[in-house]
Amino acid sequence: MINQNNILETIHMIDEEDLDIRTITMGISLLDCADSDIDEACKKIKNKILKYAKNLVKVGDDISKEYGIPIINKRVSVTPISLLQSVSGGDCTKYAICLDECAKELGINFIGGYSALVQKGMTQGERELIESIPKALSITERVCSSVNVGSTKAGINMDAVKLMGEIVRKSAEVTADRNCIGACKLVVFCNAVEDNPFMAGAFHGISEPDVVINVGVSGPGVVRTAIKKAGADKSMDEIAEIIKKTAFKITRMGQLVGTIASKRLNVPFGIVDLSLAPTPAVGDSVAYILEEMGVEHCGGPGTTACLAMLNDAVKKGGVMASSSIGGLSGAFIPVSEDAGMIAACKSGSLCLEKLEAMTAVCSVGLDMIVVPGDTSASTISGIIADEAAIGMVNSKTTAVRIIPAIGHDNEAELEFGGLLGSGPIMPISKVKCDKMIDRKGRIPAPLQSLKN
Repeated sequence: MINQNNILETIHMIDEEDLDIRTITMGISLLDCADSDIDEACKKIKNKILKYAKNLVKVGDDISKEYGIPIINKRVSVTPISLLQSVSGGDCTKYAICLDECAKELGINFIGGYSALVQKGMTQGERELIESIPKALSITERVCSSVNVGSTKAGINMDAVKLMGEIVRKSAEVTADRNCIGACKLVVFCNAVEDNPFMAGAFHGISEPDVVINVGVSGPGVVRTAIKKAGADKSMDEIAEIIKKTAFKITRMGQLVGTIASKRLNVPFGIVDLSLAPTPAVGDSVAYILEEMGVEHCGGPGTTACLAMLNDAVKKGGVMASSSIGGLSGAFIPVSEDAGMIAACKSGSLCLEKLEAMTAVCSVGLDMIVVPGDTSASTISGIIADEAAIGMVNSKTTAVRIIPAIGHDNEAELEFGGLLGSGPIMPISKVKCDKMIDRKGRIPAPLQSLKN
């Protein structure tokens, strides 16, 4: 039973603690749009996306007004475009332009799926898509790209890792006049999931239904407030219980929105991703949650332990609140999108190496990290390889979204705007890894992959 206190509590969370539905994302399969003629394929893509998503923004806005629940973004994710490129060949950026036109016509903020899954090897179409990413992201506004280079089952494709270091740097170079925004829309994964509603990593997996609605919920401010109210005398296990109960309440709201959106759009409801995704807004920060637990500054001793507990408690609390929990679900630590993380980096308490340690226990990885403009492609590849190794060995999703600040050597930070925020330029190790990256090949899957 939902009583009056529960309703008032949720209203308070929305009004004063930045609780929101971060995104409603419609996943659309484009497998039936594949065609040997790329122009014909693009026509099919546009027709299908506009057919299913034409009312997505309106439904999201209507639900927000009727229920008083902020729904920040409406998005679309599609089948990895590399699969269509493998059929059609041709200029791959035509697909990117088509997706961007769809996004603008629909009024959504991002469309994801300019992607390739190459954890074990690359087809010609997948290589063509990857090599086209810098240009595709420079000539579009709303297209997001992702590449999966490793998995626990397959190991790490070091050929792809080397290539992605070069692609990330080129994506920043060709958009240097726009604060390297291209690299902000590109993420490199290990163990990428097929039902992630959050950008830039969203794509519609090939095992997903033809069309589906996935919801991403966010509420770092709510969790921080709950811990603060509990007081300093609570033990860590009591704090974990508070987080679980709070995550349950947050997830119920996501379940409600997803169910209503599914009915109104006549599309199956997929999952709720209950990730604590921060924003640049003051108070809407995962770092502040960790500090509320008792760490003086995020990055100090105890940070990784607190983050591990937070991630686990969020999952445990949310799993009973929804018909299906999926996506990434847990805690995100994107530096440029988290006011607390930005402050910790500027104060010196949080460095790249500590962030890497934290990624072993959070939901994603090194996300929205700005590094000096002279950072080499091989160094970026080394960072990608390290993160992929953490994901592979721990059977979890890890990712790298790193932005080399090309042409911004005299600046302290880059401003991206909106939810992307602004990122301080973080120092990075000058130790080279060129020889290791140039070996290429494949890092074999770990022993825990042998589960059959």
